[in-house]
Amino acid sequence: MTGDLEALDVKPDGAAVLAEVHTALTRYVVFPSPEAADAATLYAAATHAMPALEFAARLVIKSPVKRCGKSRLLDVLAQLVHQPLTTADISAAALVRSIPADEPPTILLDEADAIFGKALKGDEKAEHLRGILNAGFGRDRPYKRWDITSRSVEDCPTFAMAVIAGIGSMPDTIEDRAIILTLRRKAPAERVAKYRLRRDKPRVIAVGDRLAGWVAPNADALGAIEPDMPAGLNDRAEDVWESLIAVADLAGGDWPSRARRAAVKLAAAAEQEAAESLGQRLLADIRELFDGFTVSFMASRELLTRLTKLDDAPWRDLELTTRGLSDRLRPYGITPRRDVTGSMRGYRLEDFADAFGRYLPDPPSEPVNTSESGADLHERLDGSEASDTSNRQTKSTRQALTWESDDLTGSDAPPERGWPAGSHGEAAQR
Repeated sequence: MTGDLEALDVKPDGAAVLAEVHTALTRYVVFPSPEAADAATLYAAATHAMPALEFAARLVIKSPVKRCGKSRLLDVLAQLVHQPLTTADISAAALVRSIPADEPPTILLDEADAIFGKALKGDEKAEHLRGILNAGFGRDRPYKRWDITSRSVEDCPTFAMAVIAGIGSMPDTIEDRAIILTLRRKAPAERVAKYRLRRDKPRVIAVGDRLAGWVAPNADALGAIEPDMPAGLNDRAEDVWESLIAVADLAGGDWPSRARRAAVKLAAAAEQEAAESLGQRLLADIRELFDGFTVSFMASRELLTRLTKLDDAPWRDLELTTRGLSDRLRPYGITPRRDVTGSMRGYRLEDFADAFGRYLPDPPSEPVNTSESGADLHERLDGSEASDTSNRQTKSTRQALTWESDDLTGSDAPPERGWPAGSHGEAAQR
């Protein structure tokens, strides 16, 4: 580890403060795993060091269906994070003008599936927001706009941590910069307290105050620390988890081991999900290409070239080769073979029929013309570049409160969870 933890002002007891945050989160939200709850706790803490951090990790909160607790988790996090900027819909211009360079907020974007839940192609607002969220992961990546009043280029800061919640997956480029929590509906035996603004918000705000009081004085030192990362993380995952693990090392106790365990488990789950998602994306893009050119065969090199030219597609960034394409399609029972003339090796549309039917919900709406050979396609595509391109186009004032035991006995509170006693409290049950 580089940096000096010994020089940090670690009082009050960081482990106890994190335990309070953990208790506040698990009181109202059912997490899919202990590691997910630990990740949310450490993420809330890391936001208070944001002005000094190198990377602004994203926290993606998603679920397969509604009523899984995403909005409730956002409600609680809004009282725990640094300078929350909460919205369910915002324009790109409004977002970048809400991010001061010296004191960035924590963006809390709910209902993100309404923005990103459909194809981005042609959706200018979604594309701009995605670009800003991607750029804001690192420093010195301003959003440039032309100011018509001053007739000059305006540099708008983008660096800010962001919590993004919605049904289904977010764009690949956002999830690649994120810690991903996939919530699910609570089982009958899983109980959490109801969150009531007048009763519970001041209590959670007080926990957020104590969290800020512990992290903020050490922000500069935390930003300079490069913690030892657990084995198994790729370079991007190390960037995402760096600040959370630094916070855990600062807190001490069992938090360093918990943070690294959470990083390994959640990053591995995200990679597995991404691999499965990429497979479906590949099938969908291939189907679109076959449908768009109304052919029954594409040479391997031609198909790969067309894939890398698709807008908002990951294939160019993955540096996909014809061998890599074959490897990705093999699990679906699809392998390259010769066209009907035997002169060209590539892929036949008929070989994709089973995979399209099993893994892609919406079949092409137009019948496919299978009369054109691979050689005819190759000749026609040389002149189709232009048409192909055109077709693919102030945080509230906080009150310092202590927990009163006589406030914790309401019928909403689950018997297995209680609020911490005193200013720091006891470790939450795990």
